[in-house]
Amino acid sequence: MGNMWWLLVVYLVVVLAVVGGGNTVNGYPVEDLVVNLPGQPKVGFKQYAGYIDVDVKAGRSLFYYFVEADNNPDHKPLTLWLNGGPGCSSMGGGAFTELGPFFPTGDGRGLRRNSMSWNKASNLLFVESPAGVGWSYSNTTSDYNAGDASSASDMLTFLLNWIKKFPEFKSRDLFLTGESYAGHYIPQLAVAVLDHNARSRASKLNLKGVAIGNPLLRLDRDVPATYEYFWSHGMISDEVGLTIMNDCNFQDYIFASPHNETDACNNAISQANTIVGEYINNYDVILDVCYPSIVEQELRLKKMATKMSLGVDVCMTYERRFYFNLPEVQKALHANRTNLPYEWSMCSGVLNYSDTDGNLDMLPLLTRILNNHIPVWIFSGDQDSVVPLLGSRTLVRELAHSMKYKTTVPYGAWFHKKQVGGWATEYGNLLTFATVRGAAHMVPYTQPSRALHLFSSFIRGRALPSTSGSPIGD
Repeated sequence: MGNMWWLLVVYLVVVLAVVGGGNTVNGYPVEDLVVNLPGQPKVGFKQYAGYIDVDVKAGRSLFYYFVEADNNPDHKPLTLWLNGGPGCSSMGGGAFTELGPFFPTGDGRGLRRNSMSWNKASNLLFVESPAGVGWSYSNTTSDYNAGDASSASDMLTFLLNWIKKFPEFKSRDLFLTGESYAGHYIPQLAVAVLDHNARSRASKLNLKGVAIGNPLLRLDRDVPATYEYFWSHGMISDEVGLTIMNDCNFQDYIFASPHNETDACNNAISQANTIVGEYINNYDVILDVCYPSIVEQELRLKKMATKMSLGVDVCMTYERRFYFNLPEVQKALHANRTNLPYEWSMCSGVLNYSDTDGNLDMLPLLTRILNNHIPVWIFSGDQDSVVPLLGSRTLVRELAHSMKYKTTVPYGAWFHKKQVGGWATEYGNLLTFATVRGAAHMVPYTQPSRALHLFSSFIRGRALPSTSGSPIGD
């Protein structure tokens, strides 16, 4: 009888813990648990997805997808990933094309494992931000007029409210990562976190590092770098390239649209864009392009639509969109709870994002982050012509010089699997610039193994290896 009484007490304690804890088990919300995605391979880690309200009165809510680390998630950090655009989805980009645990299959109806997912090294959090992107929404139409300031504010609110839902991560190391226009999103969010930590005593976020791939940091340097890249890769002629470099000042741009330039400059830019043409993927100049009309027809007919170029599925964007618009997928992800009047798409068709915020200079914000002893890594896929390494490398060097950082790791090759993974340099033990050899604008998409190696080094605070570990010829 005594043993039975003891068992009853234990049972009641467990029940009360679950019920009284707001429907949580091990600190995680049961209602957001993704039991199984359609066509998903069996895995040992948990996934969660759902909504976090950032403004209850306005009815503004951001959709998230959280993936536990593959092994020992309780002892690994939390990494937030944001895609750019502005207005493009981190679900479609980071989570299901680049660094998440799954990719869509060629028929768009199932998933396959990503053996180089970053959840091998960290817990991963993806957010569709701002409202109007993907399944994130607002009941207040004016909220779709967004910009850098409102996006950073909402993301800070999101993080604080997400931590309330996942209290296990309250004091966990936090890394902020992303790519492209996340060159704006991430520095501004990091500064918002630093400001919050300075004001708050109880709910500080344990920010440990910032890493951004092929980031837009300063338009007046990143835009001309595109045409320098075209010229250096033989994609435009000397005459056109020299005209652009000599006649364009790139000082008055709105999201890479020239204003107040000379006729010679505008004509040369127009010529350059025509010569490069539409049959090149500007985000990776060595990849083939996908023909969407053929792929969409094959998807409707349930045929395998995957097209490979250098071992990369160049049609994944269409397979992914097909998968995310399956009702059973949205149900499994607890997504689209308001039955949005439009399909899920990679980049928003309802968001009206500021057309001037792209001109903001991010170097002062990176300076603020570094002054708080937060490591910053800027990495660049070297096949990207949209935000090429030529601009990023120069801006990182200018930032280091302005902060009077000395070179702590000289510019040189780094290695992975006894091959050159790219080239890197480090300044002041805090600021790193690295290229990833053979990688696109979306680095993990085309060089998954090298990208995972770079990410693992970043979160462990280790410099990229400068020797191959093996003599040539082995």
